[in-house]
Amino acid sequence: MKINQNITLIGLMGAGKTTVGRTLAKRMKRRFVDSDREIEALTGVRIPVIFEMEGEAGFRMRETQMIDALCHEQNLVLATGGGAVIDPANRRRLRETSWVVYLRGEPAMLLARIQHNNTRPLLQGPDPLGTLTTLHEQRDILYKEAAHWIIEIGDSAPTMARRIEKEFKTRCEL
Repeated sequence: MKINQNITLIGLMGAGKTTVGRTLAKRMKRRFVDSDREIEALTGVRIPVIFEMEGEAGFRMRETQMIDALCHEQNLVLATGGGAVIDPANRRRLRETSWVVYLRGEPAMLLARIQHNNTRPLLQGPDPLGTLTTLHEQRDILYKEAAHWIIEIGDSAPTMARRIEKEFKTRCEL
């Protein structure tokens, strides 16, 4: 792999993709991009509004278009939305154009990190832990399929960013 390729962070909501991604980008002097924030900037509305107006299918279509556009750039640290791996084309595109890191965490830990965040459309039901558990069961195999490397979450963002940077430099040709 080439050192100038993108690094993409994938995982369920609450895994720390944005926090770790920003830290990693700063360490590596790369531009950080959160695909969800890019969709919001392009549409002028928040993700929950897109879900409300267009449903999950409409949002996923926008997400696929955004990932395709971002995969044409270089030297990014990209944090995707948790469901980006649902589309096989996204998994393939990310894997071909990025070094993909799966930030893996257990649902109870993820919920503890995001339980007070009301901007997660998929967690607005009566059983957020059950929802996260189901998402984990459905998506874990997809994250593993897309990932070049898996890191268990739990350390601080700076520690995780250092570990990812070290592994990237070890695995990718300099």
